[in-house]
Amino acid sequence: MNDHNTGGMFVTLEGVEGCGKSTQMDLLARRLAERGVPHVCTREPGGTPFGQEVRRILLNPQGPPRAPLAELLLYLADRVQDLHQQIRPALAEGKIVLCDRYHDATIAYQGFGRGIPRPTIDALAAPLGLQTPDLTLLLDLPPREALARARRRNKSDARARTESRFDDEALAFHQRVQEGYRQLVREEPERFAVIPAQGSPEQIFALLFARFVDALPLHLKRKMS
Repeated sequence: MNDHNTGGMFVTLEGVEGCGKSTQMDLLARRLAERGVPHVCTREPGGTPFGQEVRRILLNPQGPPRAPLAELLLYLADRVQDLHQQIRPALAEGKIVLCDRYHDATIAYQGFGRGIPRPTIDALAAPLGLQTPDLTLLLDLPPREALARARRRNKSDARARTESRFDDEALAFHQRVQEGYRQLVREEPERFAVIPAQGSPEQIFALLFARFVDALPLHLKRKMS
């Protein structure tokens, strides 16, 4: 864990497309703001100006073909910039960092989804000095249901359609991604909190917030109570 004498904590939110993690992160950030807890929100890709440019390349469904390994390298480049510019400075200031997707997504999507061998991902990531999250909140929803949600959203939201490249993948791709996340939970059960993501956003948030508070250091638990 990070040095909780300073109060810094690195929390990531993960899950398949359409699971509702971005909505849950917004709700969590709002609760932190209400309690006066210093925090920073970021996302991958796209948490920095550099990352926003990378995000356009990675998620635009109308863009040119992208080889899986090239896609992987772009995600890693975005991550290094986010760590340098957003995540580590905020942790050094004692803030909670909320990150919408992080390296677990790369293993699940580019590894299990695209088929890049895990040793290749690990070898490329090893020299980058990636920060391990203190807590990963995994929104768990069957891929068929999650994908249907994502595609409904894209029909009604023009902006979402410009970032729908992964939503256009076949169900089998998303099932492989889900299995990737499950494998990561098996490897590091102490880091992951698996949140059932069926129900209303408020019902899901009640479960997520309880798991989040359980993981907080004592001085922050008092603030959140």
